[in-house]
Parts: sequence; C-alpha cells; structure tokens
Amino acid sequence: MHSTDKLLHRLKELNEIGIALSRQRDTSSLMETILEAAKRITNADAGTLYLHEPEQRVLRFEILRNDTLDTAMGGTRGTPISFYPVQLYDEDGNPNHAMVVSHSALSGETVNIPDAYMARGFDFSGTKKFDAKTGYRSKSFLTVPMRNHENEVIGVLQLINAQDRESSEIVPFSSDDQQLLESLSSQAAIALTNRHLIEQLEGLFEAFIQLINNAIDDKSPYTGGHCARVPELTMLLAEAVNRTTQGPFRDFVMTDKDRRELRIAGLLHDCGKITTPVHVVDKATKLHTLFDRIQLVDTRFEVIKRDAEIAMLREVAAAGSDIQRADAARQNYAARITQLDQDREFLRHCNVGSEAMSGEAQQRVRQIAAYQWRDAEGKACNFLSADEVENLTIRAGTLTAAEREIINHHIEVTIKMLESLPWPSHLKNVAEYAGGHHERMDGKGYPRGLTRDQMSVQARVMGIADIFEALTAKDRPYKKGKTLTESLTILGKFKLGGHIDPDLFDVFIREKVYLDYARQFLAPEQIDEVDLERIPGVDLH
Repeated sequence: MHSTDKLLHRLKELNEIGIALSRQRDTSSLMETILEAAKRITNADAGTLYLHEPEQRVLRFEILRNDTLDTAMGGTRGTPISFYPVQLYDEDGNPNHAMVVSHSALSGETVNIPDAYMARGFDFSGTKKFDAKTGYRSKSFLTVPMRNHENEVIGVLQLINAQDRESSEIVPFSSDDQQLLESLSSQAAIALTNRHLIEQLEGLFEAFIQLINNAIDDKSPYTGGHCARVPELTMLLAEAVNRTTQGPFRDFVMTDKDRRELRIAGLLHDCGKITTPVHVVDKATKLHTLFDRIQLVDTRFEVIKRDAEIAMLREVAAAGSDIQRADAARQNYAARITQLDQDREFLRHCNVGSEAMSGEAQQRVRQIAAYQWRDAEGKACNFLSADEVENLTIRAGTLTAAEREIINHHIEVTIKMLESLPWPSHLKNVAEYAGGHHERMDGKGYPRGLTRDQMSVQARVMGIADIFEALTAKDRPYKKGKTLTESLTILGKFKLGGHIDPDLFDVFIREKVYLDYARQFLAPEQIDEVDLERIPGVDLH
C-alpha cells in the first residue's frame, strides 16, 4: 500500500474512532476505547492512560495494556491497578520534570523518544527495573497530553514500542504517529470531559431530587420515609415483572435507562407535597391543627363538671334539713359526672380516627355537641363548635373532605411541576409514571380518572407500591403499621374492586415481592405468617 493510501486509511480509522468515542456512555469503557484505539492507530505494543487529579497534584494510573506480557489492568476487563500515582511536584513544591509523563502533563508538550535506554534528560530507572524483572524491553515512547476544550490537561496518553506493520520489529514512533495520536488525544479529552460533565449533571440532578425529599422530610417526618421507600418497592416489583417470562408481561423488558427513569419517577412521585400545609400532612387526630384541640374539649368537660358540682352544692344547701332532697341532688350529680366521663372518653376515642365510625357514633357526637356551657365571657353556647363536630364525625381517618382535597391536590402539583421540566428523551416518561400512582384501573381514581389501558405498566407498578407502603408504614401519626396479612388482605380487595392492576398483584404475590420488601423495611412484629389461601384475589393455580 502506498504511503499516501496508508495515511488516508489511518485518517479514516481515526475518524471512525472519533465516532466510537462519541457513542460511549460509560466512563471506564470510554477510557478503555481511547487507549486501545491509540495503540491500534500507532501499532503500539503497550500503553497507559493517566488521569490528572489537580487537587492531589498527581497523575493516576487508569488503564494499562501490554500485549507482549498479556497484561490488562484497569478498565472494564482489567485487574485493579495497585501502582502509586505519579507525583507532579516534590515535597518542596518543585515541578517533577524528571519523568516523561509528569513533564508532559506539566508542560503540555508531546514527548517522542526513539529509545529510552539512549535518552537523556529523563529518569527511566523505573522502566529499566520493570524490564529487568519481566524480561520486557521498553524502547520507543510516545507521550501525549490530553487537553480539553478549555486547554486544560486532564490526562496523559503514553504508548510504548511502536511495531513495524510488516516486520513487527520495534521502531520509533513516526511523525505521522505523533500527529495522529495528538489528534486522537484531543478528541479523547473532549469525549472524557463531556462524559464527566454529563455524570456531574446527573449527580447534581439526583442530589436536587434528594434535596426536595429532604425538604419534605424536614417538613414532615411522616412523609419523608414514604418518599424513600416507595422507589425501593417500585423497583422491586418492576424487576419482578421484568423477570416474568409468561403471561401478560412476558414481553416487558427494562434496560438500564428504563430503570433509571423509573427510579427517578419514584423519587419524585410525591414532590408536590412540598406545597401541602404541614398541619394537614401531620394531622395525627381529628381535632389536630397546630395542636390537638381535644385538650380544649377536656377543659370544657372540667368546666361542665365544676358547674354540675356547684349546682349540686347549691341544691344541697337549699334542701336544708330535707335529707331526701339533698341525697337526690347528690345522686343526680354522681350520675351526671359518670355520663360526662363516659362522653369524654368517647370523644377521645372518636378523635383517634383509627377505625371506621358508625352512624350511631356520629349521632352521639352531635348529641354531646348540644350540651350547653358558658365560655370565658360567660355566654352560653354549644359544647362543640360546628368545625369540631365536622372533624369528630369523620367516618374514617382524620381528614375532613376539605383537608382530603388539599392532600389529593399534591398529585396535581406533582404533575404540574414535573411536566414543566425540559426532560431529555431518556427521562421523558417521568411525569407520566409519577403522576399516575393515584389513578385506578376502573377510572375512578384521580386526578385524571385514567383507566388501566391509558396507563403505562410503570405507572401501575408505582400505584401498588404507593398503597402497600402506606399500609405497612409504621411512622404515620394516625395509625400503626399493618402486618403483612392485613396489608395483603386490603390489597387483594383492591384488586377485586378494580383499584389496582390484577396482573401486577399476581406478580406481587407470585414473586413474593411483599416479603422481599418486608425484610428490608418492616418491623419484625409486622412480618407474620401469610396464608395466601385466605388472601382475597390470590390465584394459586
């Protein structure tokens, strides 16, 4: 082949290498590609890629290859590198120009040495010791600094022993080799810098997500744990679906990009709660606002009991020597106190809101509300205000309809926040995944009333994860964490009621996702022996 044709061929090869570098997404693979490409276009027998660490002022061995010695260190397929980094400065702060690689990094110059054993001005004692130990003969060296787009040296490429392409003899690196390697090192430096910038941006983005969750955590410790656990359970179930080789999910496959997208959606699924008032999120009892107003109710009971005592004493005094009248007054007083104590305990029980409230109980609250007492101004008024009656007669939980609306609004805020972001293509589904976890398969969910067919598998997965985490959570102010049996029973009823995806529920049970999650996050007393035959909706066949 004519020399011009050879050069054109090598330039074409260099161009192909540049394209390959731009496609690499993993940093270790990228650096491996850089060194192997450098060896290939120069036909070098060995080479090392060093990375510059400015803060430590050293060059760190990153990738090392030697074909003759069959040595591969660093990268995706090499053994770990144990060599000490090359110091760029001595203890007194003087630059280290004695070694070729440190000189190249400090000066930004290419160094081309035909024969290390004949070279002057550089210390090759370490190279000679290596050769003596291994039987290798290090001869020609080509050392090129890697400069990024800001002209900063980010690393050094050093190649050893160029080989003649016809005779395989060790020869000096040619000027063409040097120019090609300098061009490659420039492309490589930009590719590496871009990869680092992307990784830094990804790290910054994930740190920002964590910042939001920490803000929610600081605002309410009861939702902070939820924000951390839902992504974990989401990924456990998603991986179980990914393993499925039969049934409706046999074609469902997740790539690493898909996994990252789903995990980010899980981390952000409740980001809208950052706008939810604390007194609603943390409402531990029905009368809780900034404090539990049951204390005010207790005080009123004491006032009524005091008034009853005063009325009894006045009646006894008025009875004079009429013992029968005085005894009747005392008996009526005792009965009244017993009734008030019972009413007080009843309202305390109602205030907890841990179980569904019957219509009879709600009516009793209204009857107690009609009791009369005198407030601080001495004015007669109903024992309970209209707001207190509304709260104490909440049928289930601790939230009124208005407060429930405030809580539910968080998902609309979440969707609005996430849809406003300029997501890259590989994260374009985050808003859809995160925004669907309160939808139902039958279209009765919120905020958009989507049906199963209108939702992605990932959004449906997150819906189950959100519910199961809430059922088993032991850090909520208004309830204890339910056992596995209790939680799976409720989840099974949700399957039968069209609330959750029935096929995903089957995977959740069949792959024992609930047990994997329980072992990581539930208290020992919550992990009971589950009899799947007694769980609604479970198909064991």
